[in-house]
Amino acid sequence: MRILVDICHPAHVHLFKHVIRQLRQHGHFVIVTVKDIPAAKQLLKFEEIEYISLPGSKKDSLVGKAWTQVRDLYHLRAIVRKHRIEIGVGSSVNVAQLGRLMRFPSLFFDDDDDAVQPLTVRFAHPFASVVLSPAALKGHRAKNPSIFYPGSHELAYLHPNHFKPDSTVLKSIGLEVGMPFFIMRFNAFKAHHDGNVQGLSLLQKLELIRMLEPFGRVLITTERMTEKELMPYQMKMAPHQIHHLLHYATMFIGDSQTMTSEAAILGTPAFRCNSLVGQLTVIEELTHRYGLAFGFQPDQFEPMKRTIQSLLNETHLKDEWQRKRSNFLADKIDVTAFFVWFIEHYPESQSIILQQPDFVYSFS
Repeated sequence: MRILVDICHPAHVHLFKHVIRQLRQHGHFVIVTVKDIPAAKQLLKFEEIEYISLPGSKKDSLVGKAWTQVRDLYHLRAIVRKHRIEIGVGSSVNVAQLGRLMRFPSLFFDDDDDAVQPLTVRFAHPFASVVLSPAALKGHRAKNPSIFYPGSHELAYLHPNHFKPDSTVLKSIGLEVGMPFFIMRFNAFKAHHDGNVQGLSLLQKLELIRMLEPFGRVLITTERMTEKELMPYQMKMAPHQIHHLLHYATMFIGDSQTMTSEAAILGTPAFRCNSLVGQLTVIEELTHRYGLAFGFQPDQFEPMKRTIQSLLNETHLKDEWQRKRSNFLADKIDVTAFFVWFIEHYPESQSIILQQPDFVYSFS
């Protein structure tokens, strides 16, 4: 099979890296394309995944994003023709629209609610052959057909079958296993679906740092240049190392959706404060069903501080979260194994899951 995998965000490298590797090991021809995103390219190089870089830079404005979309489709069309692509895979609008344009099936992987991403629902879902989503999103997805599986995007790379924590990452920044430390992450909120999303203010960030410092070292990771007041805490680390840090961290606090989910799934207490809290079903499941994460609106900053303080005083915090993590994993599948099977056997795989929904539990 000749497969196109399009990457338009660093998180998509993690989502598809094991899928790409396994498909190639199974003898399939896989072309990986990526936008001009330095962090995504760095991750692909680290994973030793060959890729084709699409020309032109990313734009933040909606008009700029629309122009970028047209430009990318033009270049991708030539790639599809040259390599005789038979199926497209990804979480990008490119894959869905290109599949319709070039008349090949497109598998679109989406873990966000329809309500928070109207542009994706309008410009990607209708063109995709099928949308694959975490089972938590049943009832929150209008696209038909949609395939639901018990898992999440983060489990595609953080499931124990694929992720083993590496303690040497700690040593590279002067830490050891058992030493308390905190990871903080602050988003740029530049994606089209972010709209007017609000996160933590600078004063709130500084207040959290003052509260955490007596308990351990504070490390900040940001998407873009951080405020000068936070620079002493900014972490200089390769993107592929962050998940190992999250595993060993005492706690994660920030306004990032993805990193909140990653920390929670790794068994680290995760706090998220932004105006999307309550609207993202997959993270709400981690919060309310499994107790792995906490979500607070910006005007709930004081209650969040009180909850953080209460956990800081617990002596067996990580042990308790590892127990919660085990309960979560017991309900989920090896998402990568499921993705690989679904792609290799499409369209029969779609019919099987629609007729026998419990078949997904074969991928433990």
